[in-house]
Amino acid sequence: MATTLPRLPAERLVETRQRGWVDPYTGLDAFDFVRQSPSPGIAPYVDHFWVVTWTDLAEPYEQRIVSHPTVNMTIAQNFRRVAGVIRGGFSYTMRGSGRVLGTRFRPGGFRPFLGGSVSQLTGRFVEIGEMYGAAGATLVEQVLAEHDAQAAIALAEAFLLSLGPTRDPLSEEAAALVAMVENDVSVTRVDELAARSGRSVRSLQRLFRDYVGIGPKWVIRRFRLHEAAERVYQGLDLATLAAELGYTDQAHLTRDFTAAVGMPPAAYARLRSQA
Repeated sequence: MATTLPRLPAERLVETRQRGWVDPYTGLDAFDFVRQSPSPGIAPYVDHFWVVTWTDLAEPYEQRIVSHPTVNMTIAQNFRRVAGVIRGGFSYTMRGSGRVLGTRFRPGGFRPFLGGSVSQLTGRFVEIGEMYGAAGATLVEQVLAEHDAQAAIALAEAFLLSLGPTRDPLSEEAAALVAMVENDVSVTRVDELAARSGRSVRSLQRLFRDYVGIGPKWVIRRFRLHEAAERVYQGLDLATLAAELGYTDQAHLTRDFTAAVGMPPAAYARLRSQA
């Protein structure tokens, strides 16, 4: 059974697993969320499994997400699909009662399960049965029939291992570079990342396209927007924030922020202040 995460203090928000959720505290009042690390055998490819459960919602609840540079495989009653990297924000509306089981792959980690450039999935949703045939359809049926969340995760993990993925040094290099971008806010330009990686800009772009599914410029901007959402909540003024995160000016940051989050920074700050 899913358990509810505690409400965390605002100063720790940037460190939580809800990074990228728009208004995460309200979300945790509407549904339960748990996350589970993968077993060692699948850990080179999968970042974590996640389960969202909601029960007897009086009103529909929409959770908006500012996406990450990752591939997700999700199974619920009304969808069962592999989602490539989503360039914009997206949302999911929960009604009544339900459960979603998700597998979030490491950046680059889905390449061994695809056998080709991950960019072919970018911005797309592909049915699991379409991608993996009868075996994929069976996985979906088994997961939907399994009421225990831990057992459902075990089914997903066993299915992925049955596909026989092989570790790829380039996949692991891509994951390490994406982690560097996420964790080091001083990385604001592609040429900086290329220099740190020891690759040319063009080589870095090819690596990200083939293994992450999207270019390094988008990845840098997306993680800086995640950081911006946290810093706006903490009260940092936009001009200072724009300069720190590598934007040419405040207006540029505001445009990117609004497109991804669905509201301008000032409105988001007010939303967070009500949490």
